[in-house]
Amino acid sequence: MRDPEERAPAASLVIVPTYNELDSIAEVAGRLFEAAGDQVDLLVVDDGSPDGTAELVKQMTRGPHPVHLIQRSHKQGLGTAYVTGFRWALERGYENVVEMDADLSHDPADVPRLLHRLQDADLVVGSRYVPGGRIVNWGLVRRALSLAGNLYARLWLGYGVRDSTSGFRAYKTAALQREELEGLRSEGYSFQIEMTRRIHLAGGEIAEVPITFVERAKGKSKMSRRIVVEAMLRVTLWGLQDRFRR
Repeated sequence: MRDPEERAPAASLVIVPTYNELDSIAEVAGRLFEAAGDQVDLLVVDDGSPDGTAELVKQMTRGPHPVHLIQRSHKQGLGTAYVTGFRWALERGYENVVEMDADLSHDPADVPRLLHRLQDADLVVGSRYVPGGRIVNWGLVRRALSLAGNLYARLWLGYGVRDSTSGFRAYKTAALQREELEGLRSEGYSFQIEMTRRIHLAGGEIAEVPITFVERAKGKSKMSRRIVVEAMLRVTLWGLQDRFRR
């Protein structure tokens, strides 16, 4: 059995927020370590899942791979889960962090590609909307909403990123150290847009690599009308702030 005290951390930490992901989290971890090996450690941030997700992850922490768990008492949101993970990574000296979902909509086999591209970037976005990127199992309405939201953010905030709502991405922690994590309040899509905007405003290099996004086969999508409206309102406000600042 692995003794976590005997192993130095990998250079990169993969952060996976969970809420009721019992059916998929073990497969996510297995495919991640199969693809990335010793390149990565895994941190699961669980928001009090009533389905037993955290209990399963606790068992995984005693296994052969470097799996860590942060348990939160109740559902606090995607954005705060990632900020918690970012702080955890910074405190332990990781060089890179990767965000990805726990429902297999993001392919763990793509993590090495994101990390490789991160060698000459501060943020690498796993993009559905660059050549080679694609989406599986989305209807026309959802696809149109996503494209329109990304276009609005790109034009209004002045960066060239085509998929700034993507939740599959990698950061250099040096770029995160320049950010004021305490000031992050966004959730869902708007959290990803806010992080993209902040890296852009700080002069960071942002790259996109194509991915295939597969709509989750199990469980319920966490997208809601509230999340979409929040993202649009925040993008409008940030765009006004940026124009006023200039």
